[in-house]
This record gives sequence, structure tokens and C-alpha cells, in this order.
Amino acid sequence: MKKKFLDQQILLAVRNYSRTRIRLPPPASAKAVIRVSNNVAHLGCPKEGPKPQQLLSLPPFPGHPLPGRKSATAHHVTAISWLKYYFDDIPPPVIQSHFNKGLVQMECIDSTNSSRSHKGQPLSMIKINHNEVMEVGARIYVPVSVAESRIPKRFDVIPSGTLCPNADEIEYLQRLVKYKDSAILVLNKPPKLPIKGNMPVHNSMDALAAAALSYDYDEGPKLVHRLDRETSGLLLMGRTEDSISQLHWLFSGVKKGKSMSKGWNDACAKTYQRYWALVIGCPEEKEGLICAPLTKVLLDDGKTERVILGNNYGLETSQEAITEYRVLGPMINGCSWIELRPHTCRKHQLRVHCAEALGTPIVGDYRYGWFIHNRWKQMPRVDFEPKTGKPYKMRRPEGLDVQKGSVLSKVPLLHLHCRELVIPNIAKFLQLLRNKDTENESGPDLLRFVAAMPSHMKISWNLMSSYLV
Repeated sequence: MKKKFLDQQILLAVRNYSRTRIRLPPPASAKAVIRVSNNVAHLGCPKEGPKPQQLLSLPPFPGHPLPGRKSATAHHVTAISWLKYYFDDIPPPVIQSHFNKGLVQMECIDSTNSSRSHKGQPLSMIKINHNEVMEVGARIYVPVSVAESRIPKRFDVIPSGTLCPNADEIEYLQRLVKYKDSAILVLNKPPKLPIKGNMPVHNSMDALAAAALSYDYDEGPKLVHRLDRETSGLLLMGRTEDSISQLHWLFSGVKKGKSMSKGWNDACAKTYQRYWALVIGCPEEKEGLICAPLTKVLLDDGKTERVILGNNYGLETSQEAITEYRVLGPMINGCSWIELRPHTCRKHQLRVHCAEALGTPIVGDYRYGWFIHNRWKQMPRVDFEPKTGKPYKMRRPEGLDVQKGSVLSKVPLLHLHCRELVIPNIAKFLQLLRNKDTENESGPDLLRFVAAMPSHMKISWNLMSSYLV
């Protein structure tokens, strides 16, 4: 009788507390907390905090006046001015919001003037305000969301390409123009648009520019440097014979003598281009200088021309080629964003240096990275956060089904974009030369241009960077 009574009490307790379950406590190393989910209580580990965002590294602060910014001096440049300068194509309110949220950080520089930690150890960083004064060599880190951009509904288009463009094609080409003065023309070239035409190619940039971008001049602008057909970004053209001659001299890479004046020579010394590229893999060193000469070889009985590293074959006809590179952030899904600054102007220099010197070919470069592309699987996995060792958490962005040559495509387009260009103010110096007025020069006068990435690279950027939380 007593045993029957105890069984009834146990059955009653089970019925009353059937909706409450107690799980085994977690290991002693983790502090247990009580959680309730769907009216079920259990012991578990505390909820993890937000995962760290992927950080984008800016170049070290140069310590000299910023090109194109007359008001800023080398001795008083604030952090927000440096970010607005570097991200010239980003709306200022977006940059200000990152400061307001405390998302902008700076490396801590110790007494030895070295902010780099030992290999494998995280960097020591502090949050900074927008009015922080930049010091020479200071390096800022911001979340990649600062460079996040919307994808236009109408993707990049290419003119139908006749030697006599119609009104729509002329309007399209004029929308590509970012800057125009009496001496030069700067355009943001879309991908897949050839630069130099031949008999079977009519929609080349030089032919279209001559027909649609002459404006009030008798002749159209002329090319002074080139971009590959698949490469996008800033393209510079000269409008007069004098400007074309000076720009050819500037981009020739062989500057034996000086010309014009000291101000012109100083401005030429500060001329540079910066490219952004998405590469497969990640370079071993986060930044460095590639000094690898290049040479051209003929394949298929002279039908195909290919650029290779000259050192590997000991060829005497090799040309000097120097590229400065910097990794922008950690590797995500097997790919990395890097910044390239060529010091010489050689054909396919950046593509060969990335593929053969660094061992990380550019996404979409099947000419120099076909072997790795055959083994590469797009979006194979989610990489781990380098500081904590925990995997990134990815949320699905809108429009993932839209590929248009992005990293999601089975055959992605080339992910190489000429993003930044700094050149002398050709029109000013030519005017001073005509007037023979060199005493009134106030120092080097530079022009700086920044071009937004094309749609296929924006999709890849948003997917692989900004949507990591």
C-alpha cells in the first residue's frame, strides 16, 4: 500500500513538471545559466556576444599634405579627414556614423614605434574620436561596412560600338567622364570595353572617345596609358598635343631628364595609381614590394603573346617591374581583397605579379590563373575569425541570385579595378609654361580621382565582406 502511494506521488510530480526539463550542467570551465525556450527550461552556456566584424586596414598616414586637399596641412589632419580622403567615393554621413558608433580604431604605437604584434598574436587597438590628430605612420582600421555600396538595378552596359555613336551612346560615354579641363579627360572605364581598337573591333575606347568626347575641340582626346579590356577603373586621356606629350612622358617609366619647373618635377614624383583586386588565397606577408622583371614570349607559332617572370628563365629581354601591395583584410571564403600600387607600367604587370610572384591569381583571370581556377570552388566554406578562431556568421544579402559576373558566377569577370589616381595639374603647369611665370608657383599642384567599383565587384564586396557580422 505504501509503495502504491509513492508511485502515485511520483506520477503526479511528473505530470505537474512535465513541461520543465533539466539538462546536464555544462563543463566546469563555463558558467551555467538557466535558459527558457518554448516553455522548456534548461541549463546552458551563456549566450555569445556579437562576433567581431572584419576590419579594413587603411594605409599608414603619409605625413605630408593630402593631394587635392588645399586646406589640410601635414601637421593637422584629423582622423575623419583622413577617412574622407581615402574613401572619397563614400558619403560623409556614412563615415561620421562609424565614428559616432565607436567603430573606428587605431593601432597602439609603443615606445619602439612599432605597432605590429608578434606573428599569430592580435594587434592592440584603441577606439578613436573623429577629431583625433593623425601622426606619421598611424594606421586606422574600420569595418568593411564603411565601403558597402548599393548595387544599381541597371548593371553596367556597353555601347553597341559603331564608329558613329548615336545620342544614347554619346550620353552614356559622357556619364563615364569624372573630370574634364582644358588639358585632360578622366573616365571611369567599365569592364569588357577594349581600349585600343583594330579592324574587327569598333567599340574601343579610343574610337568612341574621338567621336563622342571631343566637346568643343576639333579633335577627340587621345590615350596616354592603357587598361586591359577586362579591367575597370580610371582612364586618363589627353586633349591637346602638349598635354598628350607630357602625359606620355609621365607614364613612360623612363624619366631621364627633368622638365618645366621644380613644382612640376615634385608633382610628377608624387604621381601614383592604386588598384583594388580580389585574389584567390592570401599572400604570406600582409604587405610588401614585388621586384620581379617581366618578359614577353610568343606561343602557338606566334599567334598568342604571354607575359612571364623574366627571372625564372634568365631572359635578357626582361623589363623591370615593381609593384607595391597591401592586404586589406583577412581571407574570407578562400579569397582576399588586396590593394596594388604599380611603380612601373608594364603590360599585365599586376596580373602576373599576383599570379606568379604572390601565388594568388586575381579572380576571373583565366589567362594567368587558369590552373587555380580549375581547382577553385566558389564559396566553399565560411572562414574562421583569426583572433578568436570561431567561424564568421554570414547573413544572406538581398539579390544573391543576381550574379552578373560576380564571385558567385561560375565564370566570374576579372576583379581588378583602378580605384585611385593622383597626377599633376597639367592644365596649370602648361599655362605657367606658356606665360613663363614660374616664380608664382606655390608648390606641387596635384589632382586626385577616386572611382567606384563596377557592379560585379560591388556584389562580391558586399557578399564576402560587408555581410559578415
